[in-house]
Amino acid sequence: MRSYGQYCGLARALDVVGERWALLVVRELLDGPRRYNELLNGLPGIATNLLVERLRSLEADGIVHRLDDGRYELTPWGEDLHEAIYALGRWAGPLMARPRGDDHFRPNWLHHMVVARFEGTDPLRKDLIVELQTGDEPPVTLVSAGGQVYLATGGVRNPDVRLNGPEDAVVGLLLGRLGRADAESRGVTATGNVRGLSGLRPRGERRPDSITNRSASHRGRRRTSGNDGL
Repeated sequence: MRSYGQYCGLARALDVVGERWALLVVRELLDGPRRYNELLNGLPGIATNLLVERLRSLEADGIVHRLDDGRYELTPWGEDLHEAIYALGRWAGPLMARPRGDDHFRPNWLHHMVVARFEGTDPLRKDLIVELQTGDEPPVTLVSAGGQVYLATGGVRNPDVRLNGPEDAVVGLLLGRLGRADAESRGVTATGNVRGLSGLRPRGERRPDSITNRSASHRGRRRTSGNDGL
């Protein structure tokens, strides 16, 4: 990869992880060691030779290393990308409100959503049990207790809320990107204390209209500033 040639931390970071697919490889390894075929399955759309190239590059740069059993895992320095990756995921919230369309989805990516939005303890967060089911996948359970949120495999007998439907709309309703009516119009079946979802208090969630409104406001200020200068 060509270097940006700038003595700047961001530029030097991008020299190492700025290539296409590099951070997505790291995302998959944040869940723990993976074999090559597991990484290939978790990265739909990547060419096999490109995955080999990215793994070699990340290994040479000290971000990934290969275990004796052939699996790949993050080095301690690679694990330090945790914060940056999930911060980018939070920043992209308004983009995720768009319908999924033909984009691929893997069930384990729900875990990354939970980490990005709910990591840490929020003393104001309400206790809630939410059963999530998307497509033909078995349900998973999101548990909020004591200010912390985690995912548990399988369903529960009496959750506070059940959400079933397309991934984008289920996650949109869960995080407050979509209202109940909008989510249901996209195919979500929501039962139970749906209003209680607001008590989960996801981190850094920005409504999609906030970026368009701010953009329009910024353009308006620029026009006003330009007129003032005439």
